[in-house]
Amino acid sequence: MADQSTRQYRFSLVMITTLFFMWGFVHNLDPILIPHLRRSFSLTVLQSALVDSAVFIAYFVMALPAGLLIRRAGYKAAIICGLLLFATGSMMFIPAANTQQYVVFLAALFTIACGLTILETAANPYVTLLGRPDRAAQRINLAQSFNGLAATLAPIIGARLILVHGADDAQLAAMPEAARQAALAAEAASVKGPYMMLGLVILAIAVVFWFLKLPEVGGRSDTAPAKSSLGEALAVPSIRRGAIAQFFYVGAQVCVFSFFILYATRSAGVSPVTAADYLGWGCGMAFMVGRFVGTGLMRIVAPARLLWMYALACMALAAVAMVAQGVASLAAVIGIAFFMSIMFPTIFSLGLQGAGHHADMGSGLIIMAIVGGALLPLLFGYVSDVTHNVQYGYAVPLLCFVVIAWFARASLLQDSRDARTAAASSMGVTKRV
Repeated sequence: MADQSTRQYRFSLVMITTLFFMWGFVHNLDPILIPHLRRSFSLTVLQSALVDSAVFIAYFVMALPAGLLIRRAGYKAAIICGLLLFATGSMMFIPAANTQQYVVFLAALFTIACGLTILETAANPYVTLLGRPDRAAQRINLAQSFNGLAATLAPIIGARLILVHGADDAQLAAMPEAARQAALAAEAASVKGPYMMLGLVILAIAVVFWFLKLPEVGGRSDTAPAKSSLGEALAVPSIRRGAIAQFFYVGAQVCVFSFFILYATRSAGVSPVTAADYLGWGCGMAFMVGRFVGTGLMRIVAPARLLWMYALACMALAAVAMVAQGVASLAAVIGIAFFMSIMFPTIFSLGLQGAGHHADMGSGLIIMAIVGGALLPLLFGYVSDVTHNVQYGYAVPLLCFVVIAWFARASLLQDSRDARTAAASSMGVTKRV
């Protein structure tokens, strides 16, 4: 019976880990979609940034409903619901390409993101509960490493499936208007095959989850004690700072990854496909390796201190990215990807540190803060359009890393105060004894 239970837990963990890979894969197709749709619909940088807005607004809208769904229906039902929305949004790329309407593409991305919000809200805590408590951190880091693998593979694969041009810009400009529109329509249609296949794979995974008997880990919590309100959670300084920092971190990450292809073609003069290779093998690999290195360093360096050091490094590299040319500009952005790698989980954990019974609502608030990925890329696009230089858009990530450094510094000071309080309390107990 014990062996059977262990096998069940292991297979369930494998299936949950596939979700981390799948949402990482589709998220990292967005940097491919942005230059593709920008060309197909003759968009400005600001207009193309609506791709990210459509995705990350869904996180703001769906985070709390996703938590409520898990409470009422359990983890398995929530995961299946998320997968079905994911598959539906993927299939919506077919009518989007057929109708040649940019707004339909945005609706498809919003639908996918609604599904991803439910999946992330369910899968992250479920992995920590699926097995021995003392190995929860190992399980979540293992699962997140596959998210990093997806960040490496998605741009490389997506570029070869989607960034297929029938004519270059000079040839398009020389075409009659009708022929030019037909050529752009054919390019836009290149998304149909990849997203249809993605939708079918997600449907197959949903079927597996339908028949899979997931171990019961307390997914339903209708009888759980009352949780704190949003206002009470926001009153906790660490949660409030964590939500602010996460807003700016996700905005910075989306700016760096989503505009990388456009940035690389302008600053280094490489082709879009070559830029996608740099995004995958360079940024994606640096992000994945950085997560492992950072996790190891946290054994000897306090997480808040390491976060502060990494934020300072990102600030310096963002400044370099604004002015560098050629390979140096690409190296600066790849370096940012390495130092960004630990930021999301570290901000999340520090934000909930000492939150007590406010942790449940605080977690939802920090997830809602992901909406920074919808808003700050618009500012990046606006700066790029106004200055006519996408490199100057890196002023936005630079500002974001300043905020993250502030958060890390505040967390360090809080740790110091807590340590002094604990020491004083210990001394008081000793004197009384």
